[in-house]
Amino acid sequence: MKSNIIQENLCTGCMACNNICPKKAINIETGKDGFSYPKIDKSKCINCGLCKKVCPVLNNLKNNKNKIEVYSCKNKNDKIRMKSSSGGVFTLIAEYIIKQNGIVFGAKFNKKLEVIHDYTDNIDKLEEFRGSKYLQSKIENTYTNVKKFLIDGKKVLFTGTPCQVEGLLSFLNQDYDNLYTQDIICHGVPSPKVWKKHLEYKKEQNSEYPIHVNFRYKDILGWNNYQIKYIYSNHTEQVHHNEDPYMKFFLNNIVLRKSCYNCKFKSLARNSDITIADFWGIEKIDPKIYDEKGISAILVNSRKGREIFENIKQNLNISYAKIEDIIKYNSCINQSTKYNSSREKFFCDLEKNSYEKLIQKYL
Repeated sequence: MKSNIIQENLCTGCMACNNICPKKAINIETGKDGFSYPKIDKSKCINCGLCKKVCPVLNNLKNNKNKIEVYSCKNKNDKIRMKSSSGGVFTLIAEYIIKQNGIVFGAKFNKKLEVIHDYTDNIDKLEEFRGSKYLQSKIENTYTNVKKFLIDGKKVLFTGTPCQVEGLLSFLNQDYDNLYTQDIICHGVPSPKVWKKHLEYKKEQNSEYPIHVNFRYKDILGWNNYQIKYIYSNHTEQVHHNEDPYMKFFLNNIVLRKSCYNCKFKSLARNSDITIADFWGIEKIDPKIYDEKGISAILVNSRKGREIFENIKQNLNISYAKIEDIIKYNSCINQSTKYNSSREKFFCDLEKNSYEKLIQKYL
């Protein structure tokens, strides 16, 4: 017999419960929408209650009381910036940690073009973690690995969505001076099942699966008009994000996780040390810093966030910014994504219709 830890429409899939369970009694099952949901295997469960105690939705951490500092920034290294989604700030943060013999955790593609959480202590490997991946990453035993490195005295940078950062902090349940966390302003996470269907659609069009995808390709049309770049064994394809079916499903809020429509972690008072995002609207707010290579917004949320910022700022072009400017052009910082009433019908149709029919019907 199996049971839920929390209602599916509230579960973020952070997997803190799965990492904390001492009896491995939390099974991860895939719902009809393609998202992973934890289920308690009653035959293994010892009723310790840790899974519910560690759930960040059921047990919200106290909000950060620190004063937030806000900046618009861009990496002085244009090569790194062009390979990044926005201003190339993540690379500098990660390099700072690795240069201190630290470990960086983040999201990357595996060979199947699934998004997984992994770690590295090699600056040359940071390219795998750079750039946006519009999928929910598979956490698996990531939090357990973070804890092992922290206990060993390593500096650790954990990067992820706000709910993943909250999941890690709930799992650890204590402060570690050697832990640094960086989250993003998150629109929401789209379904891995839809992504798989989309890859099959690309195979039908190109006679092979893509071997790599860049969701935020800026080389041709720039940062504001970014394209999706699909790389195949013998050719490449660039599609504007407003014309790519997968991105349209995502940006129209049809294929997001249920909890994203009522996210508990949309806040200006974040528990991450630092938040990075695209600084949309910067061309109107500060034309002097704007260019089409990408600009980042940085929110410094804590003492450790200030430490990071002070140690990377020499490699950034920086301007002060106002939190009101972030909110005006990137409302996802403190507001949940609006629910699309077509969502439930879409996932019913996903089982029985071709991708082409889904495109015709919902786009």
